[in-house]
Amino acid sequence: MLAKLSAEFLGTFWLVLGGCGSAVIAAAFPGVGIGLLGVSFAFGLTVLTGAYSLGPISGGHFNPAVSVGLWAGGRFPAAQLVPYIAVQVLGAVAGAGVLYLIASGQANFSLAGGFASNGYAEHSPGQYSLAAALVSEVVMTFMFLIVILGATHRRAPAGFAGLAIGLALTLIHLISIPVTNTSVNPARSTGPALFVGGWALQQLWLFWLAPMLGAAIAGFTHRAILGNLEETR
Repeated sequence: MLAKLSAEFLGTFWLVLGGCGSAVIAAAFPGVGIGLLGVSFAFGLTVLTGAYSLGPISGGHFNPAVSVGLWAGGRFPAAQLVPYIAVQVLGAVAGAGVLYLIASGQANFSLAGGFASNGYAEHSPGQYSLAAALVSEVVMTFMFLIVILGATHRRAPAGFAGLAIGLALTLIHLISIPVTNTSVNPARSTGPALFVGGWALQQLWLFWLAPMLGAAIAGFTHRAILGNLEETR
C-alpha cells in the first residue's frame, strides 16, 4: 500500500507541476509561448508518462475523480478511496508548491494572474457562467472516465491505455480551457487554489462537486452497459 500511495503522490505531483507549470511559465512566454494547444498537450503528456511509469504500481489514477469513477465502475475498492484521495491532494499541493518556488523567481511574477487556478464567471478565461462551467466539468469528466474504463477493460487492446487516456485529457483541455481553465481533477484544482486564496478557494467547491459527479455517473453507466453486454454473450 505504501508503494501505491507513493506512486499516486508522485503522479499527481507530476501532473500539477507539468500541466499547471506549462500554463504558468510557458503559455505566454514572449515569442515562443505554447498557448492553449501546448498547455493541453502538457496535461496529456503528464498523464501519459505517469500512466506508463507509475500506473503499474498504483493504477495511475492521479485524480480523486478517477478513483471515484473506478470505484463506481467496480474496478477499485472503497476501502482505498480515502487514502488515495488524500495523497493525490498532497501531491497536487506539493506540485503547486514547487511551481510557486520556480515561478516566483521571475521579477514580475504575481498570483493575480491566477496561477492556473480554475474558475467560472469573471474568473473563467472566457467569462463563462457558473452553469456553463458546471455542465462542462461534469460532461468532460464523464467522458474522461468513459475513456479510462474502456481503455483499461480486459477486452481492450493491451498496452495502449496510457496513450488513449493521455490523448483524451489533451482533447478535454482543448475544449474546456476557455470555460474553466479545465479541472476534471479536484486535486489539480486544490493545489493552485491554496496559493491564490480568495476567489480561487471560494470557487473550489465546483471543481470538487462537478468532477466527482461526472466520474460517478460514468462509472455506474459503464458498469451497467458492460454488465448487459456480458449477459448477452
